[in-house]
Amino acid sequence: MRFFVAVVAIVFAALGSGCALTPAHTGPSAAHQPGAEPSTTNAAVNAGISAPSVTTSRAAVVYPPLPIQALPSPDSKAIKDRLRAIPTIDLTAVPSDLWDRIRTGFAIPDISTPLVEEQQIWYASHPEYVKRMVERGKRYLYYIVEQLENRGMPTELALLPMVESAFNPMAYSRAHASGLWQFIPSTGKDYNLEQNSWYDGRRDIVASTSAALDYLQYLYQMYGDWDLALAAYNSGENTVARAIAKNKARGLPTDYLSLDLPRETRYYVPKLQALKNIIENPHAFGIDLDPVPNAPYFVTVHNTGDIDVRLAAKLADMPLKEFLALNPGHNRPVIVARGTPGLVLPADKAEIFRTNLEERDEPLVTWQKYTFKRGDRLYRIAARHHISLARLKEVNNIGRRTRVRPGYQLLLPLKGASLEPLPVMYRPPSAPGPRWVGRRLRYKVRHGDTLSTIARRYKVSVEDLRRQNDIRHARDLRAGQHLTIEVPYRHHARRAQPARYKVRHGDTLSTIALRYKVSVEDLRRQNNIRHARDLRAGQQLRIEVPD
Repeated sequence: MRFFVAVVAIVFAALGSGCALTPAHTGPSAAHQPGAEPSTTNAAVNAGISAPSVTTSRAAVVYPPLPIQALPSPDSKAIKDRLRAIPTIDLTAVPSDLWDRIRTGFAIPDISTPLVEEQQIWYASHPEYVKRMVERGKRYLYYIVEQLENRGMPTELALLPMVESAFNPMAYSRAHASGLWQFIPSTGKDYNLEQNSWYDGRRDIVASTSAALDYLQYLYQMYGDWDLALAAYNSGENTVARAIAKNKARGLPTDYLSLDLPRETRYYVPKLQALKNIIENPHAFGIDLDPVPNAPYFVTVHNTGDIDVRLAAKLADMPLKEFLALNPGHNRPVIVARGTPGLVLPADKAEIFRTNLEERDEPLVTWQKYTFKRGDRLYRIAARHHISLARLKEVNNIGRRTRVRPGYQLLLPLKGASLEPLPVMYRPPSAPGPRWVGRRLRYKVRHGDTLSTIARRYKVSVEDLRRQNDIRHARDLRAGQHLTIEVPYRHHARRAQPARYKVRHGDTLSTIALRYKVSVEDLRRQNNIRHARDLRAGQQLRIEVPD
């Protein structure tokens, strides 16, 4: 009982001291009066120090809140003057320059490696190349950015055609990859890009962009990493999967920079990163980046029917080259409506085209289709329609490996058809090494000539002679017949001449590579240098310098 009374007494004492924490009035407290001692309890707690136990019955002193000064009216001059000095930003404003929109959408984590630095140096030292690439890309960039944003994809990917094709829709690689996005035939078919003698969807701006973004999304879902997705886009998912499995087996990291990938793929992502860095801050690299309007450049017009390429450009009141730049997927001088998408026209030319098309009362096509039959010969068909064999092959997209069999559809000129070749679009840069350059000769077969003697005389193969003139059997050769002979000659790239270089203080692999116009990768390989830190002043390097 005594214990219970003692406990009750302690509780009441505690409650009594706690009541002292509540001020009894709203006027100034004793704490603000001269000679009053401030409480250290709250300060000690805020500083993380345990407060000493209270041994006095004296109540703790607490500061009341400071009085709030009356705020000036929003209409007062002081407020207006201050607001006038604060810059305002309209976050809903749409940028007029497409580059600003692209920069805003950058979302792929940056990488910083010597290869990125090397690519930056290359682009910065070739400003004219960058300018030409951007000039071509102006036609396509807005559409690509729109499609990326609609899918929630990073806008860095709008720069990928710079790496793939330099925005050249006619680019064609040794691996038979074609178009802005460089699809090989098999992958193009996987993503529903039609490929036939009339039309190649890999070169179609709209169709190939949709297919490329589908493929990139698929790869990102597979790896969950954009760098790995890009590496797989370049070298194939199986190549990246094998490299990942190899690293996993060795207990090594499996990120892009840690994988043992083909040389081209090791450069692939650094090229995109270098371009991203340049677009982000072009002046830092000495690049004058022309603005690109943040507005649609082209629209698609459907249901036009079959139409000559030249006539379509004329009805749209636009240069033929510009028309071909927007419609590069068509292989022949006639656009066949069935099985191919509509026409792509500049946004300000679509209505002009529709009006002129409706008002035209003449045929839209000056060519006719002809189905190759058993017993037909191309040179006879060409002579019958007053067209050269070479031009007939060019019009019908018949290459060296094309086999023209019964059922093959040819395009033959009607009266009034233009036999002049369509202008050649931008040619992709030729690879180093032997390149074929030739002359076309006309030869009249004489009595006693054989395919072998003619081939020997002009230093060509019998097979080439047959193919160029559609001769199936030696007995088809007749005296008086005119043959087309493509006579080649070769230019061989000169072999690289080795040079010796003594490393100086301050040298880096990048500066040496730039000085001798070689790649950092080649410099490393030629001198067995694994890391940049292995470079030492006084070290002798062997550099294969191309002439």
